Amino acid sequence: MSDSIDVERWRDELESKRAEKDEFFADHPQSPIPPEAREDFEGLDYFDPDPDYRVTATAAVHDDPEVVLMDTTAGREMRYLRVATLEFELDREDEDLQDGTFELAAYKQESPNEQPLFVPFRDKTTGQQTYEGGRYMELEPDRDLEDGDELVVDFNIAYSPFCAYSETFDCPLPPEENWLEVAIPAGERDE
Repeated sequence: MSDSIDVERWRDELESKRAEKDEFFADHPQSPIPPEAREDFEGLDYFDPDPDYRVTATAAVHDDPEVVLMDTTAGREMRYLRVATLEFELDREDEDLQDGTFELAAYKQESPNEQPLFVPFRDKTTGQQTYEGGRYMELEPDRDLEDGDELVVDFNIAYSPFCAYSETFDCPLPPEENWLEVAIPAGERDE
Protein backbone atom coordinates (compact mmCIF):
# COMPACT_ATOMS: atom_id res chain seq x y z
CA MET A 1 0.00 0.00 0.00
CA SER A 2 1.54 3.24 -1.13
CA ASP A 3 0.21 5.67 1.46
CA SER A 4 0.36 5.24 5.19
CA ILE A 5 -2.97 4.40 6.80
CA ASP A 6 -4.17 2.41 9.74
CA VAL A 7 -4.75 -0.92 7.97
CA GLU A 8 -6.98 -2.26 10.75
CA ARG A 9 -9.24 0.80 10.61
CA TRP A 10 -9.28 0.76 6.79
CA ARG A 11 -10.31 -2.91 6.81
CA ASP A 12 -13.06 -2.26 9.41
CA GLU A 13 -14.45 0.67 7.36
CA LEU A 14 -14.39 -1.41 4.18
CA GLU A 15 -16.18 -4.33 5.86
CA SER A 16 -18.76 -1.92 7.30
CA LYS A 17 -19.48 -0.42 3.85
CA ARG A 18 -19.83 -3.92 2.41
CA ALA A 19 -22.32 -4.90 5.13
CA GLU A 20 -24.31 -1.70 4.45
CA LYS A 21 -24.43 -2.50 0.74
CA ASP A 22 -25.56 -6.06 1.41
CA GLU A 23 -28.38 -4.70 3.56
CA PHE A 24 -29.42 -2.30 0.77
CA PHE A 25 -29.39 -5.11 -1.81
CA ALA A 26 -31.43 -7.39 0.48
CA ASP A 27 -34.11 -4.95 1.62
CA HIS A 28 -34.28 -1.66 -0.27
CA PRO A 29 -37.05 -1.09 -2.86
CA GLN A 30 -34.40 0.22 -5.29
CA SER A 31 -32.19 -2.85 -4.94
CA PRO A 32 -31.06 -4.29 -8.29
CA ILE A 33 -31.82 -7.78 -6.98
CA PRO A 34 -35.20 -8.79 -8.44
CA PRO A 35 -37.85 -8.85 -5.65
CA GLU A 36 -38.50 -12.58 -6.10
CA ALA A 37 -34.75 -13.31 -5.52
CA ARG A 38 -34.24 -11.12 -2.42
CA GLU A 39 -35.39 -13.74 0.07
CA ASP A 40 -32.55 -16.03 -1.01
CA PHE A 41 -29.97 -13.22 -1.24
CA GLU A 42 -27.20 -13.86 1.28
CA GLY A 43 -24.88 -10.98 0.41
CA LEU A 44 -22.47 -10.06 -2.33
CA ASP A 45 -19.25 -11.93 -2.88
CA TYR A 46 -15.99 -10.01 -2.41
CA PHE A 47 -12.30 -10.62 -2.68
CA ASP A 48 -10.63 -10.38 0.72
CA PRO A 49 -9.59 -6.82 1.56
CA ASP A 50 -6.04 -6.35 0.32
CA PRO A 51 -4.11 -3.13 0.99
CA ASP A 52 -1.81 -3.89 -1.99
CA TYR A 53 -4.75 -2.78 -4.17
CA ARG A 54 -5.04 0.60 -2.48
CA VAL A 55 -2.61 2.66 -4.54
CA THR A 56 -1.71 6.28 -5.06
CA ALA A 57 -2.26 7.50 -8.61
CA THR A 58 -0.86 10.60 -10.27
CA ALA A 59 -3.40 12.55 -12.32
CA ALA A 60 -2.83 14.04 -15.75
CA VAL A 61 -5.74 16.45 -16.13
CA HIS A 62 -7.25 17.09 -19.55
CA ASP A 63 -8.00 20.83 -19.81
CA ASP A 64 -10.13 20.29 -22.90
CA PRO A 65 -11.82 16.94 -22.07
CA GLU A 66 -12.49 14.72 -25.05
CA VAL A 67 -15.92 13.16 -25.55
CA VAL A 68 -15.90 9.38 -25.18
CA LEU A 69 -18.88 7.36 -26.33
CA MET A 70 -19.31 4.28 -24.16
CA ASP A 71 -21.33 1.34 -25.39
CA THR A 72 -23.94 0.12 -22.93
CA THR A 73 -25.28 -3.31 -22.03
CA ALA A 74 -28.51 -2.46 -23.90
CA GLY A 75 -26.66 -1.59 -27.12
CA ARG A 76 -26.88 2.18 -26.77
CA GLU A 77 -24.12 4.77 -26.37
CA MET A 78 -23.57 7.14 -23.46
CA ARG A 79 -21.51 10.33 -23.67
CA TYR A 80 -18.79 10.95 -21.13
CA LEU A 81 -15.89 13.38 -20.93
CA ARG A 82 -12.39 12.02 -20.32
CA VAL A 83 -11.29 14.48 -17.64
CA ALA A 84 -8.10 12.83 -16.34
CA THR A 85 -5.71 9.96 -16.79
CA LEU A 86 -4.61 8.23 -13.59
CA GLU A 87 -1.21 6.54 -13.55
CA PHE A 88 -0.40 4.11 -10.78
CA GLU A 89 1.96 1.29 -9.90
CA LEU A 90 1.13 -2.17 -8.67
CA ASP A 91 3.74 -3.78 -6.47
CA ARG A 92 2.28 -6.95 -5.03
CA GLU A 93 3.69 -9.59 -2.77
CA ASP A 94 2.35 -12.48 -4.89
CA GLU A 95 5.08 -13.24 -7.42
CA ASP A 96 2.54 -14.90 -9.74
CA LEU A 97 0.83 -11.53 -10.33
CA GLN A 98 2.13 -8.95 -12.77
CA ASP A 99 3.49 -5.70 -11.35
CA GLY A 100 4.19 -2.50 -13.22
CA THR A 101 2.84 0.92 -14.11
CA PHE A 102 -0.73 1.19 -15.41
CA GLU A 103 -3.17 3.88 -16.51
CA LEU A 104 -6.91 4.33 -16.22
CA ALA A 105 -8.97 7.15 -17.70
CA ALA A 106 -11.40 8.94 -15.38
CA TYR A 107 -14.65 10.33 -16.77
CA LYS A 108 -17.53 12.61 -15.92
CA GLN A 109 -20.86 13.02 -17.61
CA GLU A 110 -21.58 16.24 -19.44
CA SER A 111 -23.45 18.00 -16.68
CA PRO A 112 -22.64 21.08 -14.63
CA ASN A 113 -23.31 19.52 -11.21
CA GLU A 114 -20.59 18.08 -9.03
CA GLN A 115 -20.03 14.40 -9.54
CA PRO A 116 -17.36 11.88 -8.64
CA LEU A 117 -14.80 10.65 -11.14
CA PHE A 118 -16.21 7.59 -12.91
CA VAL A 119 -13.58 4.91 -13.51
CA PRO A 120 -14.99 1.86 -15.31
CA PHE A 121 -12.48 -0.88 -16.00
CA ARG A 122 -11.91 -4.46 -17.09
CA ASP A 123 -8.99 -6.58 -15.97
CA LYS A 124 -7.84 -10.20 -16.22
CA THR A 125 -10.53 -11.27 -13.70
CA THR A 126 -13.36 -9.93 -15.93
CA GLY A 127 -15.71 -12.67 -17.10
CA GLN A 128 -13.97 -15.21 -14.87
CA GLN A 129 -13.97 -14.12 -11.24
CA THR A 130 -15.80 -10.83 -11.81
CA TYR A 131 -18.77 -9.57 -13.83
CA GLU A 132 -18.32 -9.98 -17.58
CA GLY A 133 -19.25 -6.35 -18.26
CA GLY A 134 -16.45 -4.95 -16.10
CA ARG A 135 -16.49 -3.11 -12.80
CA TYR A 136 -16.68 0.50 -11.66
CA MET A 137 -15.06 2.79 -9.14
CA GLU A 138 -16.16 6.28 -8.17
CA LEU A 139 -13.45 8.52 -6.81
CA GLU A 140 -14.14 11.75 -4.98
CA PRO A 141 -11.07 13.98 -4.78
CA ASP A 142 -11.32 16.62 -2.07
CA ARG A 143 -10.89 19.39 -4.66
CA ASP A 144 -10.65 19.93 -8.41
CA LEU A 145 -7.73 17.93 -9.73
CA GLU A 146 -4.68 19.62 -11.18
CA ASP A 147 -1.86 18.06 -13.20
CA GLY A 148 0.41 16.02 -10.98
CA ASP A 149 -2.07 15.74 -8.10
CA GLU A 150 -2.09 12.44 -6.31
CA LEU A 151 -5.21 10.59 -5.27
CA VAL A 152 -5.96 7.24 -3.73
CA VAL A 153 -7.38 4.56 -6.02
CA ASP A 154 -8.69 1.72 -3.88
CA PHE A 155 -9.63 -1.27 -6.03
CA ASN A 156 -11.15 -2.85 -2.91
CA ILE A 157 -14.17 -0.59 -3.53
CA ALA A 158 -14.55 -1.75 -7.16
CA TYR A 159 -18.12 -2.85 -7.73
CA SER A 160 -20.26 -4.55 -10.34
CA PRO A 161 -22.87 -2.35 -12.02
CA PHE A 162 -26.57 -2.98 -11.36
CA CYS A 163 -26.95 -4.72 -14.73
CA ALA A 164 -24.88 -7.60 -13.29
CA TYR A 165 -27.94 -8.41 -11.15
CA SER A 166 -30.85 -7.55 -13.44
CA GLU A 167 -31.30 -7.04 -17.18
CA THR A 168 -33.68 -4.13 -16.51
CA PHE A 169 -30.64 -1.84 -16.08
CA ASP A 170 -28.57 -0.30 -18.86
CA CYS A 171 -24.93 0.17 -17.87
CA PRO A 172 -21.95 1.68 -19.67
CA LEU A 173 -19.22 -0.78 -20.59
CA PRO A 174 -15.59 0.16 -19.91
CA PRO A 175 -13.96 1.53 -23.06
CA GLU A 176 -10.94 -0.29 -24.42
CA GLU A 177 -8.54 2.30 -23.00
CA ASN A 178 -9.57 1.06 -19.53
CA TRP A 179 -8.92 -2.62 -20.17
CA LEU A 180 -6.05 -3.51 -17.84
CA GLU A 181 -3.76 -6.32 -18.94
CA VAL A 182 -3.38 -7.46 -15.35
CA ALA A 183 -5.51 -9.25 -12.75
CA ILE A 184 -7.00 -7.07 -10.00
CA PRO A 185 -8.38 -9.55 -7.45
CA ALA A 186 -9.96 -6.86 -5.25
CA GLY A 187 -13.48 -5.53 -4.71
CA GLU A 188 -16.69 -7.28 -5.75
CA ARG A 189 -16.52 -10.64 -7.46
CA ASP A 190 -18.97 -13.03 -9.04
CA GLU A 191 -20.48 -15.65 -6.82
